Amino acid sequence: MTATLSSPSLGPGLDAIFQDVLRRSPAEPEFHQAVREVLETIGPVVSQHPEYVRQKLLERIAEPERQIIFRVPWADDNGEVHVNRGYRVEYNSALGPYKGGLRFHPSVSLGIVKFLGFEQVFKNALTGMPIGGAKGGADFDPKGRSDSEIMRFCQSYMTELHRHVGEYTDVPAGDIGVGERELGYLFGQYKRITNRYESGVLTGKGLTWGGARVRREATGYGTVFFVQEMLAQRDQSLDGKTVVVSGAGNVAIHAIEKAQALGARAIACSDSSGYVHDPDGIDVALLKQIKDVERAPIATYAARRRPGARFVPGRPVWELPCEVALPCATQNELTEADAAALVAGGVLAVAEGANMPCTPEAVRVLRAAGVPFAPGKAANAGGVATSALEMQQNASRDSWTFEHTEARLAEIMGEIHRLCADTAARYGAPGDYVLGANMAGFIRVADAMLALGLV
Repeated sequence: MTATLSSPSLGPGLDAIFQDVLRRSPAEPEFHQAVREVLETIGPVVSQHPEYVRQKLLERIAEPERQIIFRVPWADDNGEVHVNRGYRVEYNSALGPYKGGLRFHPSVSLGIVKFLGFEQVFKNALTGMPIGGAKGGADFDPKGRSDSEIMRFCQSYMTELHRHVGEYTDVPAGDIGVGERELGYLFGQYKRITNRYESGVLTGKGLTWGGARVRREATGYGTVFFVQEMLAQRDQSLDGKTVVVSGAGNVAIHAIEKAQALGARAIACSDSSGYVHDPDGIDVALLKQIKDVERAPIATYAARRRPGARFVPGRPVWELPCEVALPCATQNELTEADAAALVAGGVLAVAEGANMPCTPEAVRVLRAAGVPFAPGKAANAGGVATSALEMQQNASRDSWTFEHTEARLAEIMGEIHRLCADTAARYGAPGDYVLGANMAGFIRVADAMLALGLV
């Protein structure tokens, strides 16, 4: 979705700011979408804080502090040389060192990384942890590549990136295409170049070399904890609810796992080829084996689960009626038509496990229907919150139990829910998590920027 002059007015002064974003960052529709979504909701805050306008806080927040683009040359197993493009957008450090994941996927571009970094700023602010926002990655496709090829790519990527990161500067983590294996190769190259065992420079590490328990599960678990709070506001629970999840990666798998642990029944998940429908509930152990170990397509799950499960190719998983919908795949995957189907099917709550997976039109349909909707910057903040907990453990040379870390995650997600709900109510929009999340995150970042002066 690319916003233009014909889009609805944002309000006094905000239209001019947005048009300047369009002018300065052309051909970056995802970034435009993310900025507009925030500008659409913070008018009430700006009107009560003239100091934000005088100090041009909106203009400053919309512009990244630093954008790094570099080439990544590497050789495949046949000796053929490839050249990819690497990115790191260090977006805002008003609250702490830059923090955000790395994504290795063919779709990665500057606009994608800027949109993710912009969202990360507010997400990280909502956690209450002392971390700024950033994002990075490369247009490298790890699918079908050998471990040796991925290692060589990661080493080449870190050879350039190492000069821009550090535990007090910028702390990357994983994202799509970057898991524990890739983080290991990245950390090894950083350690080799710098001659320092600086555990806090990356998060999402393996447990034997500085990682934190629950980090792998945190984004999916945290999304479900947020839904649990949403339902509790309406005197309901996850017990007995039917859940549909998009994606079949780390976030989706652990969202399914935690939802079912809390009594729900997750009946479907998906990948780029289609979705599986398992009316008896997804077998998480089988799904982990297929996706984490074998790295096989989702159709393999249905083939092994028969006769109970079926694979539906090329169709959106949202055509299945459900009570809770968790989009956990990628940006703009849940469309206006999908949202209408969910409403018609009686959905009670929708929470974004991925970053901006719902189109603006889909969000409008859900909000107009009165369906509680949690944007990703609030609902999936559990991943980065647990990364901050990993940073704490690295700094103190400590290691916490799974139970203690999960309890802290649940506590943080409850605090984020309360902050979003209270902020929305304070500004006259009770129950609107989009407004609450955007305004609460913006206020925390803006106030910190004011305190630090014109920098």
